Amino acid sequence: MFQKVLIAEDADFMSSGIKAALESLQIPVIEHAKYCDEAFLKLKKAWNEKEPFDLLISDLSFIENPNSQRLNTGEDLIKVAKELQESLKTIIFSVEDKPYRVQQLCKELLVDAYVWKSIHGERELKKSAQLIYNDAFFISPKLSQALKQKETFEITDYDVFLLKYLAEGLDQKEISKELKIKEIKPNSISSVEKRLKLLKENFNANNPTQLVAITKDFGLI
Repeated sequence: MFQKVLIAEDADFMSSGIKAALESLQIPVIEHAKYCDEAFLKLKKAWNEKEPFDLLISDLSFIENPNSQRLNTGEDLIKVAKELQESLKTIIFSVEDKPYRVQQLCKELLVDAYVWKSIHGERELKKSAQLIYNDAFFISPKLSQALKQKETFEITDYDVFLLKYLAEGLDQKEISKELKIKEIKPNSISSVEKRLKLLKENFNANNPTQLVAITKDFGLI
């Protein structure tokens, strides 16, 4: 099992069930950081002293620090932590449950587990630590089901552009014009129309307004 774990979490760590869940795995060293900068300093110090952490568990959002911070989110922290220590195992422990956002974070950050902060969160966190120690990937079952519903249709950056413009109230002709200005292709009116039609079909939306509402719920815009 892991020997040295760092938790980046702004909640009251000592009174939370996170510490108890990890201690039940008989992890000898469990440290905590309330802010991302503090967490990275701990990681860097341990790395330089050749006593690195085995696992980083991080929330995504943190309360605002009155002092200026270089790293403001768990996403920022995990990126630099991986640059420092490529072999570091990482778990996101967050309330963020929008399928597209979860999928994006798992893909871009290459985390080993994504645990949803829910009524089962601490139990799933314990399970995830056990699994990723043996090089398996873990995602909370509820999030896994939501992702599977959309896994056959890949959302691209181009789609996100279209949806954002649609949410701003632009029609297909205006969206085409904006894409041309930004030199994003394909940018013809017919291309925009076809892709928006495909998006509506995929998300079971009857009209542009409903498409915007649904994709907002999925965290696309």
